[in-house]
Formats: sequence, C-alpha cells, structure tokens
Amino acid sequence: MGVVNVTPDSFSDRGQHLDPRLAIERALQLVEQGADILDIGGQSTRPGAATVDASTELRRVLPVIEAVCSQTTVPVSIDTSKAVVARECLAAGAEIVNDITALTGDSAMATVVAESGCGLCLMHMQGTPATMQQQPEYADVVTDVMAYLKERRDAAVAAGIARERIVLDPGIGFGKTLEHNLRLLSSAHRFHELGQPILFGPSRKRFIGQLIGDLNADRTPGTIGVALALAQQGVQILRVHDVAPVRQAWAVAEAVTSL
Repeated sequence: MGVVNVTPDSFSDRGQHLDPRLAIERALQLVEQGADILDIGGQSTRPGAATVDASTELRRVLPVIEAVCSQTTVPVSIDTSKAVVARECLAAGAEIVNDITALTGDSAMATVVAESGCGLCLMHMQGTPATMQQQPEYADVVTDVMAYLKERRDAAVAAGIARERIVLDPGIGFGKTLEHNLRLLSSAHRFHELGQPILFGPSRKRFIGQLIGDLNADRTPGTIGVALALAQQGVQILRVHDVAPVRQAWAVAEAVTSL
C-alpha cells in the first residue's frame, strides 16, 4: 500500500504533495514502483495534529482521487474518519475506507461503508492524534489491541459490513511507546488469530529513529528492515511511503529464503 499525503503538515514528507498535481504525479509514480493499493489522505494523523473540517479535507483529496482513479486500475483507499468525505471519495472511484478511528469517529461511517460495499480498514488508536502520545498505557499491549480490533470488527459486521471486506491494523505509533511498538511488531503473527487480513504501517515512524539513535536520520533503511520482518510473519498489507525499495528488498529476501 503506497501512501500519498495531501496535507501541509505530514511528518513524512512535510507537505510536499499538498499541490494536487504533485500528489497525482506521486500516486502514479508509486503505481509504477509496484504499489498494489494507493492510500490517499487529506488529514494529518501525526502526533499533535489538529483536525481539519470535511470541506478542507475534500478540497485536498477529491481532485487527486478523481484523477488517479481515471488513470490507473490500482485500488484507491481514502484515509479518513469522516463519513461525508468517505462518501464523496467512494463516488469518485475509491474502493476502500481506511478509518483510523475504527468507525468510532463518525456515527454515519458504518452506514456509508455498508451501503457502498467497499473495503474497510479498522485501526487501533489510544486517544486521538492530538493526545495519543501523552503517556499511553496498556495492561498487555498485544492482548489489549487484539481485543479492541476484534470488538471493532464484530461491530462493523453487526452494522452490515461483510467480514471478508475488513482488514485490521494494530496502529503502530498511534498511542504507543517504543516498547509497545516493538511488542506489536514482534507479535505480528498473533494477529492472524483474528481471521482477517492484517495491515501494518511502520513506514518512517519515530520508533525507527529511536532504535537507531538518530531521530533526524533517513528512516527508509529502517522501514525496509521492519517491513521484511513483518512480511516474514505473514502480514498481508504493508503501508509504506517508499514502495520501490521495499518491493526490491522483499523480492530478494523471498528469492533467497525460498531456495
């Protein structure tokens, strides 16, 4: 899953794709690099990020989704927790809703997803982007996150969303310390017990800088490392900014380990 942030304050690209023309160009570039899915979002979810209104979010993402969907057959995901944004983007050609609030942020979202028949990604987050890194605590992070994702999956099914259309995301970096992130990453295989495809989004996250001892370093090599570790645990979807190097690394690792 290739990431396209159409925001002025993304932690990963500092807003370089806020211009719709550049965002469209970036999305098509990711397709050329081998992205199987494109995830397009107009609301920053970095720690401390402020919420934008639906009209602003739509103004950012709708032209990009319309253009991208007219130029590629690769499925497009809209990264939003607002039902009105999801509805407009699905009408424009998006096929998946990636909701970091797992349908809890907007009471109308479940209906939009159920009626459209689109795919749905449910993510775990403790708190909100504005508060999530303020001393997150868990009794047992893996058990707690698994229980939450199961509950949200069951709620989505009860709302009329087909179970086979649901993907679960443990939410790396969303209300987690370095230790929490590492526990989740090393236990990625356990999430298969939930019976749904699993998505992890570790790309360029702060924990990589913490691990290598340099928060200002290029985090692409670290992203590749964690992506390989997750792929080896059978994780079905990797949400990354750097599609080409991750694709190349996995192709080589798979060739070597399959001998």
